[in-house]
Amino acid sequence: MAENVVITQGRYLTSAVKKEQYPEIRRKEIVFIGRSNVGKSSLINSLTRVHQLARVSSQPGKTQTINFYEIGAKVADNPERRDFYLVDLPGYGYAKTGAARRRTWSRFINEYLLSSEDLQFVCQLIDIRHEPMDSDVEMFRWLVNHNLPVLVIGTKADKVSKNGVSQGIARIKQSLGIPELDVLPYSSVKNSGRAELLQVIADCIFDDHEENE
Repeated sequence: MAENVVITQGRYLTSAVKKEQYPEIRRKEIVFIGRSNVGKSSLINSLTRVHQLARVSSQPGKTQTINFYEIGAKVADNPERRDFYLVDLPGYGYAKTGAARRRTWSRFINEYLLSSEDLQFVCQLIDIRHEPMDSDVEMFRWLVNHNLPVLVIGTKADKVSKNGVSQGIARIKQSLGIPELDVLPYSSVKNSGRAELLQVIADCIFDDHEENE
């Protein structure tokens, strides 16, 4: 797919664990969530093409706050730039994280997801190489039950064959219980899936609704 969307800027804005710490200027928000070590930071860096915008760590559970990034985008043949927030949520399901900390994370993540008036959709990242974990299924059902739009992204697609990608998508659909579910395979190494994801985001932020300032 030819890229129709250009990211013109990407910068870290702020981190938050409570409402008072969210950005003062309201913009449309695209949210990323997934299990620890699913490749969330790598995908954010691939999507924005800003080197180390999100810190990539080999240590699962490293992201412990809600991180807001301010992103600017343009579409072909349109000089207007739209800014939006890419919101990176802490990874879920990491067994070595203490129970008290998991409860704290769960509380402020739920508060954000249920209270944000600018959230457009949630990108839930699932490793395409393996069957979704119970925590993946639980998170997907929680999002759906709370009427939050979800785009499921199958990460690390470069680590399997083309047939392996198809099998991974089928596993995800079966585990989540929705045969007609759209699953977007993504490789942060090869940037495959980038144009498709950018187009979904652009369709959302370049609509007819005025941005909140």
